[in-house]
Amino acid sequence: MKQFKFLPVSLAVAATLAAAPALADSELEELKQRLAELEAKQDTSSYVDDQQPLVLSSKSEVPEGVVFTGYARYGMQYAVDDATRVTTDGALTGNSTGRLGNEDNGGEFQFGKFFESDSGAIWDVQVMLEHWQGDADGDAVGLKKFYAGATNLFESQEELYIWAGRDFHQRPQTDLNDYFWMMHDGQGGGFYNLDLGGVMFDMSVVGQVDGASVGDNGRYAVTSKLHGISLGEADVSFYANYGFTSEDDLKNTSEKTGSEVDAASSAYQLVGQVEMYNQNLIVRYSNNSLDSVFDLAEDQTALLVSFDGRYSLTEQWGVEYLAGYQSLEGKDVEDRVNTNVIVRPAYAWNDTHSTWLEMGYSVVDFDEIDATNSSWKTTLSQNIAFGDMGTARPMLRFYATVGNSDNEYTINHSDPTYVRDEDTLTVGAMFEAWW
Repeated sequence: MKQFKFLPVSLAVAATLAAAPALADSELEELKQRLAELEAKQDTSSYVDDQQPLVLSSKSEVPEGVVFTGYARYGMQYAVDDATRVTTDGALTGNSTGRLGNEDNGGEFQFGKFFESDSGAIWDVQVMLEHWQGDADGDAVGLKKFYAGATNLFESQEELYIWAGRDFHQRPQTDLNDYFWMMHDGQGGGFYNLDLGGVMFDMSVVGQVDGASVGDNGRYAVTSKLHGISLGEADVSFYANYGFTSEDDLKNTSEKTGSEVDAASSAYQLVGQVEMYNQNLIVRYSNNSLDSVFDLAEDQTALLVSFDGRYSLTEQWGVEYLAGYQSLEGKDVEDRVNTNVIVRPAYAWNDTHSTWLEMGYSVVDFDEIDATNSSWKTTLSQNIAFGDMGTARPMLRFYATVGNSDNEYTINHSDPTYVRDEDTLTVGAMFEAWW
């Protein structure tokens, strides 16, 4: 991921300032001015944040020309056995058996233009196209983003970023299972980083896009996040989202979707998140929804508890891990619980070459159906990366995956006696990049 990082120079400059008697006044002032310029340039934000919304700060650089950024992964998978990928039918936690060597191709390609006004306000205009395997339109490329935003607009709120248009929106993700545990992509407007005395507040109103059209489909979400809360070494965030619909959407839900599922008039989500020492704990409750309050699924509830993190054993050895639990209950869904565990030990031979071994296990227990679906997967991947001990991108991967999916019950299959037990043995080559 490309980031704008600057080495800390404060200690070096401070040491030089300590020798002030040896400097002329003009040299001392020049040194102080240089320190101030470097501090002003320090910016923890990035123009690329791996499929996340982009939020500028008052310290963001303003590059010239058009900035090309994005995320993509494409490659070949050769299946030796029954199935190319390992899946647990009815899974609720994304790619629950693990994403390494077990994911689709696709990408997102963004072009941005940045401006700085005479008053110091920083603006950006972004447009993104997306292309993902499995889209309803086959190999179609669609418009995912087209919005404008600005920051450093108010002297008392320098970090406040205001946006309007169509954008990625509120899509936090856990990496090992590639699970966006909330997602409210759409078109609307709002703000990020309103300073409430050291605690930051985000709020937006977005409408869900009506298929391939340019309009809304009648479903809307009010999203909010309170963040920047420090409790000792822990960073705490709270989310609260509310979904609602227009009368037109309520009357025409069946006609628009081809479904007889009743739509609720409202939905909500409440989330608490704690991050500390590279560990991440998420607890999310959804009412009339699952991952999005756009769902508006009547009499449906979901509870997610997810814990993931990473730990460096040595400079070369490290491990990432994830454990998840999610339950789903509702009158129009199969009540079930999905639990999964993924572990990925990794060894970095040097800044370029690394070896990963990912092992995952996922179980879906159905409540009212006498059935249990399960899957397991092991992937060995040899990687060639841009740098940073195998964590930087672009990356080339050459891998082999072995696993099994034992699905006693297949959701949406017309024959209730249908049983699918598939073995997977796949070899593949893929690149992944964000830039």
